[in-house]
Amino acid sequence: MLHIALKTIAICLLAAQPLAAENLGQPSGEVVLTVSGAPQTGNAGGAAQFDLAMLEGLGAVEFETSTIWTQGVQHFEGVPLDQLVDRLDITGTTLRATAINDYAVDIPLSDAVEGGPIIAYKLNGEEMSVRDKGPLWIVYPYDSKTEYQSEVVYSRSIWQLDRIEVIE
Repeated sequence: MLHIALKTIAICLLAAQPLAAENLGQPSGEVVLTVSGAPQTGNAGGAAQFDLAMLEGLGAVEFETSTIWTQGVQHFEGVPLDQLVDRLDITGTTLRATAINDYAVDIPLSDAVEGGPIIAYKLNGEEMSVRDKGPLWIVYPYDSKTEYQSEVVYSRSIWQLDRIEVIE
């Protein structure tokens, strides 16, 4: 009985530990997102690289919302920003999200909350091409809270995202 109890405690302790990026594995497909500057990153020389399958493996959420860039309500699917932050054990105050064309925005780490923004990789059930704001787009559930319907939040909704850096 003691053996089972100790085994259960050990499993609980392991489950409570954040998984280091070394345990992410290596991308087998095209790298769509690189995260740098986090203390636990490390599957790519000080950074964490993700292919689409790896992002999907972090756990997907879906929501519908309207945007100022599209017509009508759209269906988005992606990994919650808070899950990515938790998975990589990111601490600090600011993330710099950068697009393929080097356009960058700063996002406060405080935005990475449950029910908050996602790193969307599907729009209306389809992967997004670069031409259609993909492959990744930071999307907030704009219709869920009035505070998400502001110019400040809209400015953080970067599309063609390909890298995130923890800067502060």
